[in-house]
Amino acid sequence: MSFTNFFVHLRIIYYSTKIAKNIQLANNMQRVHFIAIGGAAMHNLAIAISKKNNFLVTGSDDEIFEPSLSRLKEHGLLPDKMGWFTDKIHKGLHAVILGMHATIDNPELIRAKELGLKIYSFPEYLYQQTRSKTRIVIGGSHGKTTTTAMILFVLKQLKIDADYMVGAQIEGFDNMVKLSYESRIAVFEGDEYLTSPIDRRPKFHLYKPHVAILTGIAWDHINVFPTFENYVEQFQKFTDLMEVQGRLIYFDGDKNLNEIATQLRRDIVSFPYNTPEYELRDGVTFLKSKYGDVMLNVFGEHNLQNINAARLACRQIGVSDEQFYGAITNFPGASNRLQKIAETTTSVAYKDFAHSPSKLLATVKAVKQQYPARKLVACMELHTFSSLTEDFLPQYANCMADADIAFVYFNPEVIQHKRLKEITKEQVKNAFGGNNLTVYTDSQELQQKLRELNYDNSALLLMTSGNFSGVNLIDFANELLK
Repeated sequence: MSFTNFFVHLRIIYYSTKIAKNIQLANNMQRVHFIAIGGAAMHNLAIAISKKNNFLVTGSDDEIFEPSLSRLKEHGLLPDKMGWFTDKIHKGLHAVILGMHATIDNPELIRAKELGLKIYSFPEYLYQQTRSKTRIVIGGSHGKTTTTAMILFVLKQLKIDADYMVGAQIEGFDNMVKLSYESRIAVFEGDEYLTSPIDRRPKFHLYKPHVAILTGIAWDHINVFPTFENYVEQFQKFTDLMEVQGRLIYFDGDKNLNEIATQLRRDIVSFPYNTPEYELRDGVTFLKSKYGDVMLNVFGEHNLQNINAARLACRQIGVSDEQFYGAITNFPGASNRLQKIAETTTSVAYKDFAHSPSKLLATVKAVKQQYPARKLVACMELHTFSSLTEDFLPQYANCMADADIAFVYFNPEVIQHKRLKEITKEQVKNAFGGNNLTVYTDSQELQQKLRELNYDNSALLLMTSGNFSGVNLIDFANELLK
């Protein structure tokens, strides 16, 4: 063989081997398709999976809004066209993940069923990917996101790797979902809302935690759980589904949780918690501990309770209290959860995701306690299905009583879109009660009224799971205060 032919032969071997390896990789590739990829949780899961080796992610949706649209585009996951396409569903798929936005007659879902493909809901797939890991699940009607964020923040500060799913973007984390091969711990926010169009179980029933937190029970999701008793039952089932020798951490200031704690399986160990001892100094909260006073960036008794729950959860995976306190002092808070958005020398503004009665009550109370000498202007939007339901409105009684000036806004067009019975401003005012409250149904009128107020020595609180019909809350708060 000539010298030239020898090198040609080597090149043939090299490229043949490379092609063979590529074929092997392609054969081992896990192909996952998302139906309704544009959802808040769904697009974050899609991004997380796409970062894993040997995973190929595709998706469909009939409409995708920001920030999902830009984030999917950035990661090369944005569908070429909006709509549902049955040719995307084929026997080569290893998994189809179904989002809540899809309907039971979705053509891609029908095709996946015809082919006998494995169809997962969002929480079901998270469980499947973390079956061999220690799972910490945070449930409850309020404080889930913040408590989850606290645990993740502490673990990151201590360089403890963890998979996770959290319901908001948190500082220092580039995605709301992470799945990896290396971590041995998974931390999930456990939402009690429905799993998927074809699986009517609450999401948190699928996670089967080794360590569980329940922050409290206050009736929510009236469209799914028509009675309070039915709602409470979901939390009882959640504890029944814990792994063997699980650890339940629960807020003992809640009578329903106390009742659930008396009915636990004998192998489950329970840890009650409450508000830890603290002190307010010049508007800063200091947590009392045997290691000294711990200065916090967050405030309010509900946040202190969340810290206590997070501490107990971290203890179950080997984090000492001293380590926990050393890390939590720097916790900045979770996005949209009592997030400071504007400040001057005489005024401050916060926005919060509060929309249910228990969240609303706790948030207003926290800001009033933090700024007792300031006028509190509290403004909230009724936006969710439950909050706009006539039968549910009485649950809001006295929720804004701690505010000096209170405003409630709702958009009648949203009620029509949700196909709910109309409610009136008078019904809303009577439900909330108090002489400090005014109800608006026109966003422009509300904005004008807020512009007329004097914000010297004031605290402004904007609470909504929406945006008051198109208001940029950060820009608006800065306009009002400055």
